[in-house]
Amino acid sequence: MNQTHVHLLITHLPIFGSILGGLVLAHGLWAKSNQTKIAAYNLFIISSIGAAIAYLTGEGAEETVENMQGVVEATIEQHEEFALVALISLIILGIASIIGLLITLRKSPLTRTIAFISLFISLISFALVARTGYLGGQIRHTEIGSTSNPTPTMNENEGDDD
Repeated sequence: MNQTHVHLLITHLPIFGSILGGLVLAHGLWAKSNQTKIAAYNLFIISSIGAAIAYLTGEGAEETVENMQGVVEATIEQHEEFALVALISLIILGIASIIGLLITLRKSPLTRTIAFISLFISLISFALVARTGYLGGQIRHTEIGSTSNPTPTMNENEGDDD
C-alpha cells in the first residue's frame, strides 16, 4: 500500500467523523449525557488525526496523478490549498475536543460551554473538509464538476407511436 492508497482510504474519515461527531455531541447536549459528549470528543480527535494523515499523504497522491491524462494541475492546487484550511480547522477541533474531554471528565461547570464551542467548530470543520473532499474528487472524477446533462441515448424519433 502506498501513500496514494492511504490518502484515498483515510480522506473520508474526517468528513464523516466531523459530522457524525457533531450529531453525537448534539445528542449528548440534548440528553445531558457526559458519556455521549466524551464519545463525540473521541470521534473528533480521531477525525483530526485522520485529517493530518490525509494531508501528509496528499503529496504522494499528487505525484501519482499529476501526469495522468485529463488531470488538471490547477484542480490539484485548489484541492491542496483548501485541504490546508480544513486541516487547520480540524486541528483546532481536535484541540478543543481534548480540552472538552478533560473538562468533562473533571465535571467542570464549563462542560456545556466547551461542548457548544466544539459543536460549532465541528460544523465549520465539516463544511471545510466536505468542500476539500469535493475538490479532491474533481481531480479524477470529472463527472462531479459536470454541469451539463448527459445526452440522451435514444433518437428523438425513437419511442414515438405516431
